[in-house]
Amino acid sequence: MYSRILIANRGEIALRVIRACRELGIETVAVYSEADRGAHYLRLADTTVCIGPGPAGKSYLDISRIVSAAEITDVEAIHPGYGFLSENSHFAEICRSCNIDFIGPDPEVMRKVGDKVQARALARQAGLPLLPGSEGAVQDEQEALAIAHRIGYPVIIKAAGGGGGRGMRVAHTDVSLVNGFLAAQVEAKAAFKNAEVYVEKYLEKPRHVEIQILADRHGAIVHLGERDCTLQRRHQKVVEESPSPALSPSLRREIADAAVAFARAAGYNSVGTVEFLLAADGKFYFMEMNARVQVEHPVTELVTGVDIVKEQIRVSTGERLGFAQRDIRFSGAAIECRINAEDASDGFRPCPGRITAFCPPGGPGIRFDSHCYAGYEVSPYYDSMIAKLIVHRRSRAEAIVSMRRALDEFLIEGVRTNIPLHRRIFSDQSFVRGDVDTTYLETAYSK
Repeated sequence: MYSRILIANRGEIALRVIRACRELGIETVAVYSEADRGAHYLRLADTTVCIGPGPAGKSYLDISRIVSAAEITDVEAIHPGYGFLSENSHFAEICRSCNIDFIGPDPEVMRKVGDKVQARALARQAGLPLLPGSEGAVQDEQEALAIAHRIGYPVIIKAAGGGGGRGMRVAHTDVSLVNGFLAAQVEAKAAFKNAEVYVEKYLEKPRHVEIQILADRHGAIVHLGERDCTLQRRHQKVVEESPSPALSPSLRREIADAAVAFARAAGYNSVGTVEFLLAADGKFYFMEMNARVQVEHPVTELVTGVDIVKEQIRVSTGERLGFAQRDIRFSGAAIECRINAEDASDGFRPCPGRITAFCPPGGPGIRFDSHCYAGYEVSPYYDSMIAKLIVHRRSRAEAIVSMRRALDEFLIEGVRTNIPLHRRIFSDQSFVRGDVDTTYLETAYSK
């Protein structure tokens, strides 16, 4: 086991990793930007190091500053959290060259699954179902048009090197395809330093279902069930739950088996998530793999009892998984709400500022993950998520009732949040029935 780990992240996930390390008896080094100076969670780390000013490009995304902090504090490993450098294979390679473990998959594996074109080819080889589309990166508009005419509109153009909705365009006509292709290339180049894009059939009104994978360095791979992440805004998840209300037992097994097959084909060796689109007819299609711990991992922790962050650290040291697939038991239903400092009624506009009152909910079945408190300054430099509110009850119906109660209890003042939106969602009969798709939020609550 490691004796000291540097956490190359901030906020809620940094606090989550600190807590896991404390329980494992591992010392922690927390890095922070000037914008995060004085944050309470930093007090829980054994050592703190300032790595630069507020903008992420000059702090949390600056590899040289993070590696320097790791070297001067003599850590054995770096935990990247999620976002920032968590899926940056170049960063993982630099860690390796400096004899520092990167707590995640090997750089070669990360590169393989992180490039969407390579990942599709790997999924095809592993026998996973794929939406019709290009075999590889598309070179120009004429090739894109030929593919669109072959598979039929609508189609979607996607960046090969990234996600989160950037470098992505939907096209219904030749004109929109040409315009979207060029725009996607420019956006992909700016966001991911990789202008490559590919084209595939656009699946209208799907659900988004993902499988949590855990793999060690000795070839053992298990899945920890699914999460349904269908409720999204701008391709960013808002509500996540497990189990999915849309899966039958047989379909659940089929998707989980496909995810494990993909991870095995990739030689995967860490925590990761294989994501799928689920059509209304019950057919599912491989979308991508995220080679890191997910924001929504608490949902899976609650229904399985597995501490995903601790297991991620353990397998990084070379330990074998301490359990097999048959040992994993699923209990009840869990739902997570991402609480963001944003105005959902104004196009989900971020709302940074000082939190003047902060009283989170509690009671039976409630888990609350946050680094915030009264007096905390929500920075304009980073993602707007300030908390995760998770409930775990015996059934989905009970979890929805508990979430309504928890949302009503949650007091936060000084910044606008999306709590009013969540209250509407959990009173919406379409959501209660489980009858939603990935376009639902922005169509139902566009005003």
